[in-house]
Amino acid sequence: MIISFEGIDGCGKSTQIQLLIQYFTARGETCVTLREPGGTEISEKIRSLLLHETDEMNSVTELLLFSAARSQLITEKIQPLQQSGTVIILDRFFDSTTAYQGYGRESAAIEAIEFLNRLATHHTEPDLTFYLKIDPEKAAARNTSQNYDRIEKEGVGFFKKVTEGYDQLAELHKRIHTVDASLTPEQIHLLVTGIISDFRQS
Repeated sequence: MIISFEGIDGCGKSTQIQLLIQYFTARGETCVTLREPGGTEISEKIRSLLLHETDEMNSVTELLLFSAARSQLITEKIQPLQQSGTVIILDRFFDSTTAYQGYGRESAAIEAIEFLNRLATHHTEPDLTFYLKIDPEKAAARNTSQNYDRIEKEGVGFFKKVTEGYDQLAELHKRIHTVDASLTPEQIHLLVTGIISDFRQS
């Protein structure tokens, strides 16, 4: 089973992932969490280029690097874990690329990005995706860190476009469940685990 968490920075993904790890562990289930970009040696090197380099990077280069990191993660980690029956929890997946590079950056046509996503993922999709929706201004207020990465430094206008992208994706794909990120972590966790339980029983 693959579960992904999506949303702009400051929406609370990390908290929900930790709570979900505890949930599966308490049930005696093996679960692994992986982040994007990252998760493998090659992908982590690409992550450093994407998030921490100060040199100017054009939007198409950014798009292709995210896809390259994802392709490596799929073949090296996700596919073997799938075969072993492990629950895989992803901190971002290809929906981030569509929302950030497609709607936010407008790097390429959405159709082209979706084709690239299918290529990079080898047609692997999450079973469930939780989109934690939050107003970009509230998300910025939550993020008190001074160590912003290259993408986090973008203004509220950029994140509004990303949010619009996520909203459209949620309308198109039944696997994407929109959750109000202004709820308490405990309330969100109950919603998430309820949806997972219903999915497994269906």
